Amino acid sequence: MDAATAVSVKHVDVLFGPARRRAEALQMLDRGCDREAILDSTGVVLGVADASLAVPAGSIAVLMGLSGSGKSSLLRCINGLNEVTRGVLEVTTREGVVNVASCKGDELRNLRRHSLAMVFQQFALLPWASVRENIGFGLSVRGEPESVVRQCVDKQLELVGLEAWADKPIHTLSGGMQQRVGLARAFATDADILLMDEPFSALDPLIREHLQDELLELQSRLQKTIVFVSHDLDEALKLGNQISIMDGGRIVQTGSADDIVFRPANDYVRRFIANINPLSVLTAAAVMQPISLSGDRFEDTTSQLVIRVLGDGEISASVRGRDHAVQALADTTVVNEGDDSNPVFCVRPDSPISALLNMATLSHCPILVLNDDGIPCGLIRDRDLLLALQRQ
Repeated sequence: MDAATAVSVKHVDVLFGPARRRAEALQMLDRGCDREAILDSTGVVLGVADASLAVPAGSIAVLMGLSGSGKSSLLRCINGLNEVTRGVLEVTTREGVVNVASCKGDELRNLRRHSLAMVFQQFALLPWASVRENIGFGLSVRGEPESVVRQCVDKQLELVGLEAWADKPIHTLSGGMQQRVGLARAFATDADILLMDEPFSALDPLIREHLQDELLELQSRLQKTIVFVSHDLDEALKLGNQISIMDGGRIVQTGSADDIVFRPANDYVRRFIANINPLSVLTAAAVMQPISLSGDRFEDTTSQLVIRVLGDGEISASVRGRDHAVQALADTTVVNEGDDSNPVFCVRPDSPISALLNMATLSHCPILVLNDDGIPCGLIRDRDLLLALQRQ
């Protein structure tokens, strides 16, 4: 398995029900029978069928679908809570690659204690324990010294902003705060892979959105590998670097948010994304017109915009002869000398279209898109924004 892949799922089938009928159920599955036919004939429930997936290390991979689609069943295979009936499921640990499908006993317990952590929908906290005791529970079970547990718990309390609640009973916390305790408990184990089974679905919309933002902020700092189950497409599009749509136990499409929304693989995915607001997924990369520099210079004759790369992370934007050099950072405003009413905006390729629309109302100049090296790679004019929205 590629070292950059944290979780590798290869042709995994998961069956629930009488063991003596599973071989027959697999034969029916191989003949193309659907879930209902297999259940009627054998009494075996098809949880996951021929699932293949590679989760890049340090990414958020979302498994999503309607209730019963198989997303939670697949997630629980990663830490051995569900048994893999057939196929290979590999997890990259600091000691090497482990095939969870054949992992048993001490090897499986060691995997769960050190490499994997899980956050549940219903929090799964200890109701009689304090916030501090809940966060440190996994470390205590692992046998860590009390001094190590305390130091780690203090760090996690600060990370999720619950220092003032450290010694409070769990029942005194709101639902959103309890879920932050669940996050802190998962992070406290220092596991490289976090499994999150619809962790925010039981929360009010505003609290849910806030925790989504907190998770993204924490992920930007910690760079964990997160496999996240959701039935909410808006949540998946917001969080996922990679999204897998499941139906009837099968993965029907895996891709980026752009792939799912703008290049659906079949009619099921098209119906799934039919009511999505394009403002939630369109980015600068999707609407820009690519440009290439001639040497270190680019000129847009229609707007009299001239871009020069000066080096050391600086560029020069000249509009109608007025120059201004700026640091090439995301969402930088390049103010034209003597004419700050018509600025040039610089954005990164992943900047959302909602931000671009706001910039377009403030300036007649094209929006300049900069790559990760701070080099201009695209222009966005008002017409590009309108055409992109019209296509959607």
